[in-house]
Amino acid sequence: MPGQSTSPLRESQQLNMEREDKKRSRSLGKDFMCRLQCMFVHTSSAERLTPEETMMWSQSLEKLLQSKYGMATFHSFLKAEYSDENIEFWLRCEEYKKIKSSYKMNSKAKKIYEQYVQASAPKEINIDHQTRETIKKNVMAPTTICFDEAQRIVYGLMERDSYPRFLRSEMYRTLLDSTAVDCPRG
Repeated sequence: MPGQSTSPLRESQQLNMEREDKKRSRSLGKDFMCRLQCMFVHTSSAERLTPEETMMWSQSLEKLLQSKYGMATFHSFLKAEYSDENIEFWLRCEEYKKIKSSYKMNSKAKKIYEQYVQASAPKEINIDHQTRETIKKNVMAPTTICFDEAQRIVYGLMERDSYPRFLRSEMYRTLLDSTAVDCPRG
């Protein structure tokens, strides 16, 4: 068979790609740690990230997103993976729900739709056609809940896919190790 002669070459290429991915992941983790440490230098000791808070992130995506450092870390992780559209959409929806002015709501709904929801949007999220069409109609007369279904879908995607990868990432492990080392036990 012709395909068998290229199999060892493909395996070699696959191994090389996996090695490169691991190197890139370690490098991203170190780069992120440098940036995070710079952030910590400019915060009071009361605001600094603790090992307990860092460990708490592994309990649920909700706990991770409730932490300002957890949110920043997860966002950086997704950005490094070129998959930050979900967290950005989720954050925009959280901001959108707080809008009181109907004029601002109308404007913001259109921006969110154009940026994340419409087909071929610059940061198109992965939602089903029916949800996309429902939002398209809702944006014509937006309410605070017009993105709720898409936001629920995106949260589920992050919870099942991105979040477990984050917990296994070099970035998170490096952060866990550094907070354990940097924080003396009382």
